[in-house]
Amino acid sequence: MSTYREDEQGNLVLEDGTLIPEAERTRAEVYSRVVGYLRPVEQWNAGKQAEFADRKAFRPALGDERPR
Repeated sequence: MSTYREDEQGNLVLEDGTLIPEAERTRAEVYSRVVGYLRPVEQWNAGKQAEFADRKAFRPALGDERPR
């Protein structure tokens, strides 16, 4: 995964020096499943958006480490 920073003009600068102008950037719409259907997070109220930001992604362990 690349790391990046944003310069003063809003351009994205990747770790390898690649510059992505602000004009070429687009916002990604984030969806989450709520009671069986998908909803855009942007339409949620401020409290639910804050809860969503606090969530941690679940990453299962690799290999054969299943409980027996």
